[in-house]
Amino acid sequence: MSDNQHTDLSFLKINRNESQETKWGSKQTIIFGSLAGVLVLAIALSIILGSGVSTEVVELGTVVMTTPGQESAVLTASGYIVAQRKAAVASKGTGRLEYLGVIEGDRVTTGQIIGRLENSDVQATLGQVKASLNVAKAGLENAKAELEDAAANFERQKTLFAQNAISRADYDGANARHKRAISSVTSAEASIKYAEANIRAAEVQLEYTLIRAPFDGVVLTKNANVGEVISPFGAAAGSRGAIVSVADMTSLEVEADVSEANIEKIKEGFPCEITLDAYPERRYSGYVNKIVPTADRAKATVLTKVRFKDRDERVLPEMRAKVNFLKEAKEQNPKNSAPKISVPASAIVTRNGQKVVFVAQGETVVETAVTLGEIMGNRIEIKQGVTPGQKVVLRPSEKLSTGTKFTTGE
Repeated sequence: MSDNQHTDLSFLKINRNESQETKWGSKQTIIFGSLAGVLVLAIALSIILGSGVSTEVVELGTVVMTTPGQESAVLTASGYIVAQRKAAVASKGTGRLEYLGVIEGDRVTTGQIIGRLENSDVQATLGQVKASLNVAKAGLENAKAELEDAAANFERQKTLFAQNAISRADYDGANARHKRAISSVTSAEASIKYAEANIRAAEVQLEYTLIRAPFDGVVLTKNANVGEVISPFGAAAGSRGAIVSVADMTSLEVEADVSEANIEKIKEGFPCEITLDAYPERRYSGYVNKIVPTADRAKATVLTKVRFKDRDERVLPEMRAKVNFLKEAKEQNPKNSAPKISVPASAIVTRNGQKVVFVAQGETVVETAVTLGEIMGNRIEIKQGVTPGQKVVLRPSEKLSTGTKFTTGE
């Protein structure tokens, strides 16, 4: 009994604080575990749902403005409008410009006086030689009169000498006078020719002071003003050479550079469609007029000249142009050659009996009904439904529909 009474039973005491700490730790573990499970489940669900959205790999084309000529072209080249008949008009003489009758844009005709140098000295010389001609003509008349008198006297003396009525000396004197009269007439005639030659020379010098248009054309540039000194070659300091430049507008052609690798695709006479950068809505008919038989070593191109069939006044020298070399000659209707909205033919499919295209908008496509027009090579005109610049799906699959996400696979 004494042993039991002295036994220590304190270890059997319940520690209530420790029990509470253990319970709180267990609750935390359960809460964090539940949150982790929810997070994993959300991620898994997101992956499952994301994998359920279909993404199509597609190829896109562009809606553009084009023409039948562009689509039937075997080759396209760029170039500039160049006048094949062009001249820098200058004076052959040297002097001060006292008259200039044209400005840029004026039309001129062959032989028209468009400028004049000071020529009072040349005109004075011309008047002098004309006066010399009058003197020569008067001298001829005097010589002819003298010849007539000498001839009559010689005939009389000849008759008298035959009758031995006069001496040999008188006869010889009359004969010599007659010959001198003939010589005087010849000399007077030569003087007239000399004076006429001087007149022609003076007229040429006067003509040198007149600047005339060499052909029918339009003045492109004016390079001098009244009062400036004009020299034939502009060699003198402060002098001018050409006063204007003139171009024959009927000789305008497109000079285009065609790559050596493609030159065999075209030949002289090939039909062409010409488009000017200044007027992209207008198409001009043309043909290959000349393939220059030499290549540009630096650019590896061959110069090709294209002549207009239907040119208007809007076509000007030095304008930039694009040339479509066509497959075959066709009479082009200006109405049909206007640019039209078109898409690649492979972009058009039939859905529910209607022609549609799939237009890319953001990351998805939209099925869009279209109204078709003319077939232009590999493209088809769209009269209604799309606008230039939009992207459309080429060769759309049966799975494609409005809202389908797409990627180009790039």
